[in-house]
Amino acid sequence: MPYFIFQKNSKGISGTVYRIAENDSDLNLLNIDKKDYSIIEDSLDNFNQVKYGLKFIEKYDDNNNIVFIEFSSVFNNKESLLSHLNNIKASIKCFLDNNKNHSQFNNWNNYLNQLNQLNLDTITYPLNKSLEQYFKDENKLSLNPLQLP
Repeated sequence: MPYFIFQKNSKGISGTVYRIAENDSDLNLLNIDKKDYSIIEDSLDNFNQVKYGLKFIEKYDDNNNIVFIEFSSVFNNKESLLSHLNNIKASIKCFLDNNKNHSQFNNWNNYLNQLNQLNLDTITYPLNKSLEQYFKDENKLSLNPLQLP
């Protein structure tokens, strides 16, 4: 069962999602103290839609129902995709620099290498999908920064 991890005591507050985890194993690999977060189970369909950038997590309500917003990524040009890519790479690099012994190190290192090797000149703009969906469509490893341990 997938999980959405929010800052504790943030019901009804937008922008408080911290991480997403596809299953119990991924949840247990997160570098968090679970008592400091609100952890909500949800469907695999919702997880995948968030992972691939089709939905955005707005907030969760008093009944622990997650409020999603339909979302579509659009990168109008190479520069906007490059900016997005650099933000993701910085987050991954921070994780890698501080977690050399983490069991997910190689997975994220491989993803960082994939991001570094992406030739932005071969992409047709505007790119009307998320980077995660782009990689999925190309049958490549696709990870969402919200999955970072």
